[in-house]
Amino acid sequence: MSSRKSISRRMFLGAAGGALAGGCAAGPQIVKPQVVGAGRKKAPSETLNIASIGAGGRAAADIVAVMDDSNLVAFSDVDEDRCAAMCRYMPDVPLYPDFRVMLEKEKSIDAVIVATPDHVHAIAAMTAMELGKHVYCEKPLTQTVYQARRLTEAARKYQVATQMGNQGHAGEGIRRVCEWIWADLIGPVHEVHVWTDRPIWPQGIDRPSETPPVRDTLSWDLWLGPAPERPYHPNYLPFNWRAWRDFGTGALGDMACHLMDPVFMALQLGAPETVEAESSSMNGETFPEWSIVTFQFPARRDMPPVKVFWYDGGKKPSVPEAIRGAKLGDLEEEGANGSLFIGEKGYLTAGTYGASPRLLPAEKMEELEPNMWQYEFLPRSPGHHAEWIAACKGGKPAGSNFDYAGPMTEAVLLGNVALCTGEKIEWNAKKVRVTNIDEANALINPPARKGWAI
Repeated sequence: MSSRKSISRRMFLGAAGGALAGGCAAGPQIVKPQVVGAGRKKAPSETLNIASIGAGGRAAADIVAVMDDSNLVAFSDVDEDRCAAMCRYMPDVPLYPDFRVMLEKEKSIDAVIVATPDHVHAIAAMTAMELGKHVYCEKPLTQTVYQARRLTEAARKYQVATQMGNQGHAGEGIRRVCEWIWADLIGPVHEVHVWTDRPIWPQGIDRPSETPPVRDTLSWDLWLGPAPERPYHPNYLPFNWRAWRDFGTGALGDMACHLMDPVFMALQLGAPETVEAESSSMNGETFPEWSIVTFQFPARRDMPPVKVFWYDGGKKPSVPEAIRGAKLGDLEEEGANGSLFIGEKGYLTAGTYGASPRLLPAEKMEELEPNMWQYEFLPRSPGHHAEWIAACKGGKPAGSNFDYAGPMTEAVLLGNVALCTGEKIEWNAKKVRVTNIDEANALINPPARKGWAI
């Protein structure tokens, strides 16, 4: 194991700032100094004992977010290079290459952060819940539809506090989207368009033929986890694994749990009836360079059926004539990510995480702004991680607990099933089964490597 030298708070934030973004948001996160409490131990009555599966990249951001409210008691990471900054910053926290060994040996753990590549989410979260640990799991909750269903059921069975890492669910934007739609400001919604600038990593590529040696600081077999065995190659990690079907979930899995979250919450969506997709050429290794996926959802209570369209790889929706020229999605970066709700009485657009929502045409927003306070009826969040900490201590469930995040993840990942089959799929959520293409069900619950199944 590499030696770990002490590192100051300022040095850690400076050196690891880029890594803390973890590939979720487009730019680095800014960590406020008051958020960080470098390994300060608190009495058990004050706080939780938290372990993190993953200690670099996105995991580092999650660790920083809970530092002031927790005792960090153990880390697990298979890549010493990736987690080096955090290990130097908190040298007294033991590091385990294998999370299973960590969970077995560290008996004081109350709660676990899971921030690994997508293919390890399910087995790590399930192992923790089976031991009665509360779980915070990064998005997408799982790599496959079946895994999402299993984690949802397990959270109920073991009665643990859960939260998926779609941070915008705790934000102001998603609340305003819900409040305005539930107040009927744009009328019934029959159509929503959601788009992203992802992938920002190579997709539509084949497996590399070279077989370089595994570097000494990486436990390659543990990194593979449930994925089929293959030779190591630096093309897979630390970030580009998102492209590979054995490890990631592509552009859809990376961003839909952020961008479609306001759609699911505001329109109270459940399982889609059908999903179909078009894309650039597909191969058996990676997701395509671009895709357009159409989800058809049935009527819900007093809401009509709705189609949700997803676009990635540079594709975007056609803009209705009534709002042509309006700025859609993110207010910055030329609307690189965003959503557009089309209602019978108007339009609503928002950016990443549901940020900066506004009504369209512009005069509708101008009318709303002086009276916006009249529509603020949802409780505001103390913060995404704070919600989970409070739930772990016996408070109300966190907003993106697995009862919410699991079904949303199922629906999102059905888009990848449609991409890989190349056909429109019909979905029976109760049976967790594609009803019209039997071979598609192999993608709902693909086999895991021996010893790694949930």
